Amino acid sequence: MQTGAPGLHVAIVMDGNGRWAAARGLLRSEGHRAGVDAVRRVVAAAPELGVGTLTVFALSSDNWRRPGPEIAALLALFEEYLLHESRACAEHGVQIRVIGRRDRIPPSLASAIQFAERATASARTIELRIAIDYSGRDAILRAACWMLSSLEVSQKEFARRLGEVTHGGRPSADVDLLIRTGGENRLSDFLLWECAYAEMVFTSKLWPDFGAKDLEAALHDFASRERRFGGLPAAAAGD
Repeated sequence: MQTGAPGLHVAIVMDGNGRWAAARGLLRSEGHRAGVDAVRRVVAAAPELGVGTLTVFALSSDNWRRPGPEIAALLALFEEYLLHESRACAEHGVQIRVIGRRDRIPPSLASAIQFAERATASARTIELRIAIDYSGRDAILRAACWMLSSLEVSQKEFARRLGEVTHGGRPSADVDLLIRTGGENRLSDFLLWECAYAEMVFTSKLWPDFGAKDLEAALHDFASRERRFGGLPAAAAGD
């Protein structure tokens, strides 16, 4: 089924790159590179499965604690992806948006982000949001501080402020389905406001092994659930 954007908002915590590499005797950086291939597979499959927005967790604010060489390799990989994939993304209707802080990343990466966002701005099939130096708590805190200057106090206004502080380009949108790979069952400070009513799927599959069939299975699971948003089940509501 092809719906194109707008459609479901799917968020993914891409966990397991390092363990995937270690199991094969490779450097962790090779695991991250294999993870980029998984991103390509999932982005290609997502529109046909009804996904209009895909948000992937690439680098958390807490990840700065990792060894310097690994962080340097990750930042270089992000820059390479943004510079080299933008044209193909634009041709296939993939709009790139990077969310998170931009004051702590290298200037060359900041420039690559601007380039990718401009190059894909008119794409409309799917929005790919890449979270780099992102923290849900930090985003909420900064948006709350900005609310002090607001004349309107509402969830709609807060979502708008949240979109501004994370460079989201528009009001922050609720997540329909959150997927986490790698066997861990937690949010890890990812899209805390947006995931208030998200359905969640946790899988032990490591991110570099995740593909179109895995995304389809997660969406099939999602479709079988009844989302009540605090209300009664459909059967009980009809009594």
